Amino acid sequence: MTQPIKVMFFCLGNICRSPLAEGLFLYHLEERGLADRFHVESSGTSAYHVGEAPDPGSQAVIRQQLGVDISHQRSQQLTKSHVREFDYLVAMDHSNRQNAERLGDADILLLRDFEPEPSHRDTGVPDPWGGGGSQFQNVYEIVYRCTESFLDHVLEQEE
Repeated sequence: MTQPIKVMFFCLGNICRSPLAEGLFLYHLEERGLADRFHVESSGTSAYHVGEAPDPGSQAVIRQQLGVDISHQRSQQLTKSHVREFDYLVAMDHSNRQNAERLGDADILLLRDFEPEPSHRDTGVPDPWGGGGSQFQNVYEIVYRCTESFLDHVLEQEE
């Protein structure tokens, strides 16, 4: 059996944006029957929330939209071994991308570079922490379309 394609999504605390990205990417994989070809995780560049479940706002928006439960996820900190071992490292914003670049030599992608609309590329996914339901909904919509587009990119690269 071939090794699974390893994908790591990360933000600052691993409780809002990156758990949502992990859950949505897994959703897209399931929808396409590709889940067995991938290993997907999320993390944060800080240790602020290690061991915590995703923010209730992130959990609620993905459950309401798709019926997906991400409550089992637990925050972890991005490490040098993650940077070495994962095939795709995907940052939620420029600041966290820079933080990850300090951990090793790797090609670190920005999630919004996979925006279907080119004018939205090279921007960060806004942090909804502490912002309420409408901000989580906005982040959900961004991450949904970008993770779907990112999956298309990965499949092209792996052919």
